Amino acid sequence: MSSDPSSTNAASTEVPTGKAKIRWLGPGLVAAATGVGAGDLVATMVAGAQYGTVLLWAAVVGTALKLALGEGVGRWHVASGTTLLDGWRRLGYWATGFFGVYIVIWGFVYGATAMSATALPLNALFDGLSVRYWAMICGVVGLIMIWLQRYRAFEKVMTALVLIAFVSVVLIAILVSPNLGEVFSGIVPRLPDGSVVYVLGLIGGVGGTITMAAYGYWAFAKGWKGPQWLSMMRLDNAVGYIMTGIFVIAMLIVGSTLLLGRQLTEDDTGLLFLGDELGEQYGQWARIVFLIGFFAVSSTSLLGVWNGVSLLFTDWTRSIRLPHGKKAEAAMAEAAVGEQEEGAEPVAYKAATAEKSWAFRGYLLWLTFPPMLLLFLDKPFGVTLAYGVLGSAFMPFLAISLMLLLNSRRVSQEGRSGWLSNVMLTLCSLLFLTLLITDIAGRLS
Repeated sequence: MSSDPSSTNAASTEVPTGKAKIRWLGPGLVAAATGVGAGDLVATMVAGAQYGTVLLWAAVVGTALKLALGEGVGRWHVASGTTLLDGWRRLGYWATGFFGVYIVIWGFVYGATAMSATALPLNALFDGLSVRYWAMICGVVGLIMIWLQRYRAFEKVMTALVLIAFVSVVLIAILVSPNLGEVFSGIVPRLPDGSVVYVLGLIGGVGGTITMAAYGYWAFAKGWKGPQWLSMMRLDNAVGYIMTGIFVIAMLIVGSTLLLGRQLTEDDTGLLFLGDELGEQYGQWARIVFLIGFFAVSSTSLLGVWNGVSLLFTDWTRSIRLPHGKKAEAAMAEAAVGEQEEGAEPVAYKAATAEKSWAFRGYLLWLTFPPMLLLFLDKPFGVTLAYGVLGSAFMPFLAISLMLLLNSRRVSQEGRSGWLSNVMLTLCSLLFLTLLITDIAGRLS
């Protein structure tokens, strides 16, 4: 077996067994951490302040549903040997067309969001620069890091940030000494008056949106191709989302214990208020620990998006040059073999060269510099509206397309969904369709 589990040549090695699997974990942590940003922390904190730990069950359900979605994404990539964009291409032009519009608008707005969220704790920790300029620095540093490094280094940086965030928030949750009886009672599903929106937000917000689709590229970077890697992928995905679930529950406990009954702002600055509250009650060291955790959470989202969504865009530029619908069958067969005649159009996704491509680096620049305009201006209403609606539409699109792909002959028998996966993906589809309808209705009203 290769001694380097992060090598992109790992596909030719023997699949690890037993304790050796621990050394191969990584993509699941990266994907789950990328999906939990400052906005998710705020939503969890506000839910805890409003209802205590009564809604803890919603965080558990959200973790289970996102675990099922992440497993579906990974299973398609590993079992089919092709990417999710290849699968969407086979569904027709509408799928890749929707995704192309979505990823361009999403990147423009989210770039500013990610940079600002990473800048807030730095501004709170160090005087001298405003949030705007810290945000620009964070964006450029993220650009340079992702531009220069490859997956192995990226995974190590992300894992270190995940551990910092996890330890800091869990430590704070232990520090506030919650009532364990009340915490465990929150596992029983209940819906207090007015809590439906918070429940949907907690379930839907655990662990990411578009970033979930990037998981397969990180699995490919580890060399996981072929049904023999399914058990490794499932373990990796489970570890990532279980840690995310514990993290979200810890944040809910902190919010419910320190802030119960408070009226909180629902933007990222609410986290600074929580840091100040910790400083007043437990000393400045607690505030600093929390702000470091806040920075780690925001940084994983920024770096994960700069890498993962740039890979998605790179793959989209490849997929739109290929046949769609029924005409894609021959192209998919060629992609699975990975061999082409010299001079032919690229068919198979090449993990080793994607990060060096013009599309990858072009999208990195798109994530970093144009969104800086939004740091000087209020977000334009039209762009924000399109971003919100498309964002709400992506998750049902992902869940429904996974159901179509994983129950078809487009994937090997070992990779097809069983009853449990179908039940979970159906629940995901219904949940996210409900969130989409609720979001559109709220915007229209």
